[in-house]
Amino acid sequence: MELHIRLDGRKGLADQLYQQLRAGIDSGHLAAGTQLPPTRLLAEQLGVSRKTVAEAYSRLTYDNLLSGVVGRGTFITPRQPIRPHEPSTVPLAAAAALERWQQRATVLARRTQEAPSRYDFIGGASNKAQFPFDQWRSCLNYALRRSQRHPERQFAAQGLPELREAIAHHIAYARGVHCSGADVMVCNGAQQALDLIARVLVEPGCQVAMEDPGYPPARQLFLALGAKLQSVPVDDEGLCVAHIAEGTRLIYVTPSHQFPLGMPMSGARRHALLVRAAELGALIIEDDYDCEFRYQGQAADALQRLDRQGLVAYVGTFSKTLLPELRLGYAVLPPAVLSAACVAKHLSDWHSPTLLQWALARFIGEGHLNKHIRRCHDIYSGRRERILARLDGDLAPWFSAVPANAGFHLSALARPGVDVELLTNLARKVEVGLYSLAPFFSEAPVRQGLLLGFGAIELLDIDPALDRVRDTLQRLS
Repeated sequence: MELHIRLDGRKGLADQLYQQLRAGIDSGHLAAGTQLPPTRLLAEQLGVSRKTVAEAYSRLTYDNLLSGVVGRGTFITPRQPIRPHEPSTVPLAAAAALERWQQRATVLARRTQEAPSRYDFIGGASNKAQFPFDQWRSCLNYALRRSQRHPERQFAAQGLPELREAIAHHIAYARGVHCSGADVMVCNGAQQALDLIARVLVEPGCQVAMEDPGYPPARQLFLALGAKLQSVPVDDEGLCVAHIAEGTRLIYVTPSHQFPLGMPMSGARRHALLVRAAELGALIIEDDYDCEFRYQGQAADALQRLDRQGLVAYVGTFSKTLLPELRLGYAVLPPAVLSAACVAKHLSDWHSPTLLQWALARFIGEGHLNKHIRRCHDIYSGRRERILARLDGDLAPWFSAVPANAGFHLSALARPGVDVELLTNLARKVEVGLYSLAPFFSEAPVRQGLLLGFGAIELLDIDPALDRVRDTLQRLS
């Protein structure tokens, strides 16, 4: 790799070279310990005499910026870089738009910036200890071999056929979704699926309805696209369908495991939602984010399976089931929406990483995904039961659990008199990460409580952590 130097004219070449190298060293762009090219090689690259380069190197050595090592070469001497003055900037015409985007930061984004506690009940996170790294490594090696002998250089925005078929078979088996690989679009996580659907459906001023409380990144996404957002309250049966306003174009719901409260949408409410969507001509986004883990009762069909009129877009992710770093999700879309979303996907990033798609298709096809889910189900079930036992036991004077039979978080509503915000702050001081339900509410009256994730905390850590929570509550009482 050549050193980037640009000389102008044929006069003062040694001084020009000296000044550029010095500026690079002072700014830190040329890091301490970096080896510079030999004088003969740099002279050839720049088209100057070796004497010119040697003179510049000699001045830098005299300034104690370079040092020579016999038999090895010339190196930049370690020193404290001088920070250049910040350049003045011209105010951008789009400054107001940039400020609006900066204000879209969500509570979930802020949580990732906090140092994790020793005992952390964070929601939506899994423990990497359960992930089958050996099997995944084998599938990645297969993907590399497949890529090496694959003649194509361009791939469809919709995703690799092998992965789309594997996803279709998996969600048909696990969630009763009615689809084929032709209906599936592979995305970079569920968040991109939401973005692509909203991008092709939402225009400034159009009406979008979503649950309140609900998923903050979805809410901020719709607002960022200029939607007029209606926050629809939920009750024990899920979204209150009767509150959905006229003119609504898009409805976002989490019917299998309401986020964040956790209760499932009743059968009657699901039927009412489909009827209301048909009346409005609205598309329903069904975010089925973590419902492969079910602990009791008969599994309800996905809302998409009940749809007979092409009104439901089903969205899922592997970030919850496998690894957050994987960033692969999918959407099952009605034909018209799928066609438009593929165009938007192509314009956004062309396609999701092909190596990961081949690896995941192999991982699913060889049965590793189902084995992993079964193994995690037993682990999560034990953690869930332990938390519920404590909420029904010594924590009952302060909290009551919201009935939920899926996912890997549950919610606990605070009884009157409990200061949840104070509790979360005090819990962090004793190394327990607790998370309030309040930030998930938009317009509905806030129901004080906690979101208790059990994907990332070990079973043996639950009792010591909740002991500290109980002791803190006793002191507050």
